[in-house]
Amino acid sequence: MFSPLVGQTQAVELLTQAVKCHRIAPAYLFVGADGIGKSLAAKCFIELIFSSNIETSQLPTLQKRIQQRNHPALLWVEPTYQYQGQRLTAVEAAEKGVKRKTPPVIRLEQIRGITEFLSRPPLEAPRNIVVLEQAETMAESAANALLKTLEEPGKATLILLAPSPESILTTLVSRCQKIPFYRLDSQGMQQILTNTNHREILAHPEILQIAAGSPGNAIAAFKQLQNISSELLTQLKKLPTNYRQALELGKKIDKELDSESQLWLIDYLQQCYWQEYHQTTIIEQLEKTRKQLLCYAQPRLVWECTFLELSKLQK
Repeated sequence: MFSPLVGQTQAVELLTQAVKCHRIAPAYLFVGADGIGKSLAAKCFIELIFSSNIETSQLPTLQKRIQQRNHPALLWVEPTYQYQGQRLTAVEAAEKGVKRKTPPVIRLEQIRGITEFLSRPPLEAPRNIVVLEQAETMAESAANALLKTLEEPGKATLILLAPSPESILTTLVSRCQKIPFYRLDSQGMQQILTNTNHREILAHPEILQIAAGSPGNAIAAFKQLQNISSELLTQLKKLPTNYRQALELGKKIDKELDSESQLWLIDYLQQCYWQEYHQTTIIEQLEKTRKQLLCYAQPRLVWECTFLELSKLQK
């Protein structure tokens, strides 16, 4: 079941033994950086649990239903945006073109939905399972409501995914079995990116540096890179040498990229410029740019000032 999961031997061993020894915990906390396999591990774990009472011939159907998240004994919860009376996941918000000014969160209403879901007996599975993506986004009211559910989960297992134990309430952590996940080495990164048809990312060292051992982050960063025109990327590869170039770059970035892409571009430029120039001054200037953009300063002005400062380094 866990064959797609690379480089997480300890997690696989702990979860496999839990099922084998019939000692599945009522709650787990999968901790580690984004994009290193926590969601994939949860899916594989659920397949292993649910497959215990089905025929082998039914396994492909089971895997498809879990992948599509439409199994009656599975509830997969993601952070949401509130928009015109609806709760939208990040994917749904992007599809609708909703402008997002604040990050998504797991809301109290979603926790109440979990309680209602767990009040029903499991169907077509030995137990109900709930997965909470980005559990660290829970507001305090939602976390406290979840705490009550964890105290009496019934015939169910909850799996919380978070970057670290410190990112969620200690009272929640104390009721979960912690499963650690680790960043991958270069060999693990190469294996996953090759197996998932993303081998072209390996030709971009700056993307691999941004990813820092996270295949998911590498794929996401590569998608961001593809959203930037090749013309703009070519112009950005070298620092501007005069004021006119600096102003034109600032104008072009503001015109072509949304706020999320501009913030990502800072990480990319830091990696590119460090490889090219090895000057900490450049990195520090780009950090100032990030802070100004996060403070909702006028983006074009921010970028123009940034490149005007960087152009002085070329003189």
